[in-house]
Amino acid sequence: MTLEIPDSLARVHAWARKQPWLRRFTLLNRLLLATAFLPTGLVKLTGQRFTVLPVENPVGFFFEAMYRTGPYWHFVGLVQVLAAILLLIPRTALLGALMFLPVGISILLITWGVGFGGTVWVAAGMLLSVVYLLCWDGDRLWAAGSHLTPRSPTPALLQDAHPVEIVGWVLGGAAGFGLLLTTRSLVPITLRAELFYGGALGAALVVAGWLLGVLRTRGARPGAPGADAPKGARADA
Repeated sequence: MTLEIPDSLARVHAWARKQPWLRRFTLLNRLLLATAFLPTGLVKLTGQRFTVLPVENPVGFFFEAMYRTGPYWHFVGLVQVLAAILLLIPRTALLGALMFLPVGISILLITWGVGFGGTVWVAAGMLLSVVYLLCWDGDRLWAAGSHLTPRSPTPALLQDAHPVEIVGWVLGGAAGFGLLLTTRSLVPITLRAELFYGGALGAALVVAGWLLGVLRTRGARPGAPGADAPKGARADA
């Protein structure tokens, strides 16, 4: 049995896919989730402890118990690392988000149950981010469950973006990964300052590239000054 997605919901989804700011928001969510889980997953995968809290502390006791499970600790790390990598690849981003859904729910329940302070709000934000990403690819999920073909192809998140903005996203994302890796001693802490400045430069390039893209789009609109003028001719000739 196949069930078509309601037209009203399909129109809202199609409208959202066309909004450049929502595409960038989606990219930001993917980067933040991958950046958050890749270092912590590598810690588990390489057999390191997650926290230095003593076992007398409920949080320390819980993570020490998980650490001593051995293979399960490595498995959790593998799932987190794999999901983070899949989330960064456009073709597999939906699979990465699906893998993060049970992980996000588990982390929220754990942080809530052991009294992990304000971390529970961070975990809740991560789970909301995962839900948003699943909604972004909701047509593909609906089509898979109903044995249908998605109505429209998945758009590139940086479609028609200025090259400066693309460089900014790459530089900022790489610097963010590096910064979090320093917190787990996976990257030398002496590079923290350079990574911070690299992230700031990446953010500045994203903003500058976005503004350049807006100016380029406005200049290419029909009727814009110089838009229809022959090459080499003055716009007011």
